[in-house]
Amino acid sequence: MHDRKPVQSWLTDMDGVLVHEGQPVPGAPEFINRMRASGKPFLVLTNNSIYTPRDLTARLSRMGLDVPEESIWSSALATGQFLADQRPGGTAYVIGEAGLTTALHAVGYVLTDFAPDYVVLGETRTYSFEAITKAVRLINDGARFICTNPDVTGPSVEGALPAAGSVAAMISKATGVEPYFVGKPNPMMMRSALNTINAHSESTAMIGDRMDTDILCGLEAGLETILVLTGISTRTEAERYPYRPSRIVNSVADLLDEV
Repeated sequence: MHDRKPVQSWLTDMDGVLVHEGQPVPGAPEFINRMRASGKPFLVLTNNSIYTPRDLTARLSRMGLDVPEESIWSSALATGQFLADQRPGGTAYVIGEAGLTTALHAVGYVLTDFAPDYVVLGETRTYSFEAITKAVRLINDGARFICTNPDVTGPSVEGALPAAGSVAAMISKATGVEPYFVGKPNPMMMRSALNTINAHSESTAMIGDRMDTDILCGLEAGLETILVLTGISTRTEAERYPYRPSRIVNSVADLLDEV
C-alpha cells in the first residue's frame, strides 16, 4: 500500500467500535475525548436511521461517551442530503422513525402518500404490513425506491433483529424494483461525511468493525481503513475477503496515541 498522508480527520462507526451490546467498548470514552481535544474534525457514523443526532448524543452520553450532535452522521442524514441534491423540495412516503422523518423535513421534503416522488424505507422496530403494502403499490405506480441502508440484520441485547435490508428485499420481490441504498457500503455515505467536515480522503481514516460495510465503504472512498476486533468481523474472517483493511487493531484503545 502506498504511503498516506498523516491522519488529519477521523470517521468511526458506532456499534462494534465505540459501543457493543449497550456498553462502551474499553478505551472508547478516552478515544472520543482525545479526538475532541485534538481539534481534528471527526464524525461518528451509523447506518441506523431510527434516531436523530440529538437522540444518539443522549444515548451515548448515558454510556460515558461525550459526542456532540454535530459529530454524528447517520444514514438518515445522508439520505436527506441525497434526496435534496437529486430532487430539491420533493415528496416522499416514508417508512421509518424520527431520525429519518426529521432529516427529510430538515431538507424541505413533504411527507405524503399521494403520488410521492420517492418511497423511502428506513429502520423501525414496528414494520407495518399496511405500510409495506402501501409502499409496494406506490412503487408500482411509479415512485422511486430508496432505502437508507442495506443491513439485513441489526444488533440487540437479545440477538439479531431483521433490519431495513430484509424489508427492502421483500418490497423488491413484490415490485420487481431494487432500491438505491444510500448508507454503507455505498461510498456516497462516506463522501457526504467527508464533505460535512471539510475533510480530504487522503488524510482521513475510517474505523469500523465490519469488513462488508465499514471497510469496503472506506476503501472505495479512498480512505485509510482500520478494522477493530470489538464487533462483527474477526481477524480470520477478514482474511477471506478479496480486499484488505489498511490495518487491523484490537480496539480503538490501540489508537489513542495517534489522535
